Amino acid sequence: MSHSYSRQPSSKSSARGGVPPVDEGPWQGGPPPPHSQSNRGGGGYAPGPGSGGPAPPTMSAARLAEMLDIVRSEFDGVMQDNSNMKVQREEFEARAAAQLNELVQIKNAVQELENVHYKARVQYEEELAKLRAEIQALRAANPPHSGHMSAVERNGPPSGHPNEPYERNRGDRELPHPKVRKPPKEEIPEPLPRGSPRPAEPLRMASPPYEFPGSLSPSTVPATLRKEGPDWFAMYNPRLPQKTLDVSLLHQFNHESVVCCVRFSKDGKFLATGCNRTAQIFDMATGEMVCQLSDDKAVVEGDLYIRSVCFSPDGKYLATGAEDRQIRIWDIAKRRIRNLFEGHDQEIYSLDFSSTGHLIVSGSGDRTARIWDMETGKSRILSIEGNSNPNDASGDTPMNEGSAATDAGVTSVAISPDGRLVAAGSLDTVVRLWDVQTGNLLEKLKGHRDSVYSVAFTPDGRGLVSGSLDKTLKYWELNTSALKAFADGKAPKNSPDREPYARAIHNFVGHKDYVLSVAISHDGQWVVSGSKDRGVQFWDKYGTAQLMLQGHKNSDLSPTGGSLATGSGDWQARVWTYNSLGNAP
Repeated sequence: MSHSYSRQPSSKSSARGGVPPVDEGPWQGGPPPPHSQSNRGGGGYAPGPGSGGPAPPTMSAARLAEMLDIVRSEFDGVMQDNSNMKVQREEFEARAAAQLNELVQIKNAVQELENVHYKARVQYEEELAKLRAEIQALRAANPPHSGHMSAVERNGPPSGHPNEPYERNRGDRELPHPKVRKPPKEEIPEPLPRGSPRPAEPLRMASPPYEFPGSLSPSTVPATLRKEGPDWFAMYNPRLPQKTLDVSLLHQFNHESVVCCVRFSKDGKFLATGCNRTAQIFDMATGEMVCQLSDDKAVVEGDLYIRSVCFSPDGKYLATGAEDRQIRIWDIAKRRIRNLFEGHDQEIYSLDFSSTGHLIVSGSGDRTARIWDMETGKSRILSIEGNSNPNDASGDTPMNEGSAATDAGVTSVAISPDGRLVAAGSLDTVVRLWDVQTGNLLEKLKGHRDSVYSVAFTPDGRGLVSGSLDKTLKYWELNTSALKAFADGKAPKNSPDREPYARAIHNFVGHKDYVLSVAISHDGQWVVSGSKDRGVQFWDKYGTAQLMLQGHKNSDLSPTGGSLATGSGDWQARVWTYNSLGNAP
């Protein structure tokens, strides 16, 4: 009886990713089957010498070489792909570097063109002022006696030029009326028939208040009255007997978008900046960026500019207000959001912490200011027209709508140092004061001729400074005794006989364009303002301009002890040092 043996492929071979089983040759394990090739010729089975058991399976050399070729081919393909990807990455990096370099060149070219344009404009204004002065001198020396009055004599020069000697700035006090120079008695003409045009007499205009810098430029003032850097300069008021301040550039921080806002921490050790989607914190000692804060859950479409940043008094938290109407309170150490306050209907333009850090006030384009409790997250809406209801269980009190509030978007807010008052500037030209404890609207301060874009309390809490699109600043003196009486419940409410809670005592005139930001030094000695005219002006508290600093297109401001931070649309934030000289007032 014959037996046949059929070999099955081993499980290991079938599991090798599709590699076929290896032909292992004649049967070598155990006794050979009858009639097998090994038994032909009558020989019996005899294991090889020293075999002690079945011999291991073997693989043919050709098959092994074939498999090695396959592995080598796969390895070469992977290496080739890796090399191609490396070349592509280097090309992309080279293109990105070239484009970045091109953007830097374009930016430098634009800045250079702006500087050239500014110098040409200043030169033109200087020549124009000289010509006007010569014309006035000639007219004063040789008064005309003709029967016709020139357009300049009749109406003054065309309005709108910032250096017109006849110009009347919006918000300035009225200029004295011009005096008519009477001719000698023998030169008085004969009476004219009724209805005939009367010959005009020459007009002598009164000199307007001196406005620094006016038409001055660094090229026209003595070297002792100017200080220049590679791309900035400072110019001192020539009307002052001596210089009172020295200013220098300390740090420059480049950003990836417009710098909308800057703010120092209370101790002055850190600076926060707000840009498109990100807030940055810089160490003032080293000049290095400490962290960059960005909300990954924010909307991804379009721009999302951070309009306001503010440190908590202890420096642990940073509040940011953005175009998405949300207030984010960041835990700086953990780099994460601690609180998210929602409720405003439009962009948030301004934030300010109370001195205790328990409250934060916000101002928005939705015509509201809100006071938020840092622990509960509840808010009180400060009414633009009337009193808010402190007993609303929701914590949100409704705003009294009024026709005057239509254009009263809140652009800037500030809390007084003692935490009792909130001040807000708005688009309707009014500065408002509220009582924090009750939410009552205390006073509407009127005097600006255009929207108020910035407000700041003095460190002693006795004054308030506002900056406006009417190109002026105003210093408001607060009636602290009347305010204290109100806080103590001793003041008559809504009485026509009550004392006003604030009055304007100084008007700061000198900027040629919109005043966009105001700040006050930590010692209350200096008022600083940033304008669309690209100038940052230092004033004393009486409204006398000390110097003009130019290093940006326009500036948001934040002062601390001996330092001033500026941020601008040129994608830069800068930190300046300023020192009061011995002859400061």
